[in-house]
Amino acid sequence: MGDPGGIGPEVVVRALADASVRAAGVYRIYGCEQALVKAASLAGLPPVWREGAGVELVSVEGGATEAKPTKAGGAASLRALDAAILAAKAPPGRPDAIDAIVTAPICKEAWALAGETRFPGHTELLADRFGAKRVAMMFHAAAGGGYAAFNVVLATTHIPLSRVAIELTEKRVYDAISLGAEGVRRLGVASPRVGVLGLNPHAGEHGVLGDDESRVITPAIERAKTAGIDAQGPFPADTFFNRCTRGEFDLAVAMYHDQGLIPVKLLAWDRAVNITLGLPIVRTSPDHGTAFDIAGKSAADAGSMKAALLLAARMATRAGRREA
Repeated sequence: MGDPGGIGPEVVVRALADASVRAAGVYRIYGCEQALVKAASLAGLPPVWREGAGVELVSVEGGATEAKPTKAGGAASLRALDAAILAAKAPPGRPDAIDAIVTAPICKEAWALAGETRFPGHTELLADRFGAKRVAMMFHAAAGGGYAAFNVVLATTHIPLSRVAIELTEKRVYDAISLGAEGVRRLGVASPRVGVLGLNPHAGEHGVLGDDESRVITPAIERAKTAGIDAQGPFPADTFFNRCTRGEFDLAVAMYHDQGLIPVKLLAWDRAVNITLGLPIVRTSPDHGTAFDIAGKSAADAGSMKAALLLAARMATRAGRREA
């Protein structure tokens, strides 16, 4: 459910009110019933988990419904996430076992208020809980708005911009390329065409504007080619996405968070989905945050949450599973 004070409860109830979403799988909500009931009431929707429509609720304790970062909200979202992780780790066939996790937005400040300062977000916490050695954030945008479907994977995630060049290594770039290519194959693209972005303006302009491209990024691309991946670049980021959204590439590898996510959220804000690559289970989420400014006003768009639920069900079904 995410943070109970954000728009998570609303987008969850709105998305699961859609019969086409419910038809795609069996769902279990981990969250605060009070927040979910309030969201359903504001949206004029019935509590779908009480209707026997392939949706059930595992209620977690407490949680503020104030539309701001709170200790109680952070603690409630952590409890809900930990409950889902335990179910995902359960042996197949056990009644509480699930095959995919779809996370609604959390508030990093609220997590910190609740005492969780080790992880800056879902991706890092999930990697730790599942013992994953390599993970990556990939965003999938289905075709729409006149644009072809496209995918963006990040070489670095939730770190300050001032640290990107310091923490960007050949291994980080290679891991993003290889995990991203495998992720796109899981979406049904047999031979992904991968475009790797530069870090500096004009991809460094042959060293005039920085040497990260020649020192870090190009060696990672060459390593990927040796591994049989169709990887090209580094490309200037300011022009690449025109090519990507025309269908020339199946995957863009961005060097840092905003380089990859500004085009995703500009072009596909209502349908883009975040996928965590490298985990032993499917994990997706919508591409937006808690949006405290509109929480409790029944104004949230559930398009990205619907897309996240449908994609999780699709990916779990391809793996022979159907419960999220």
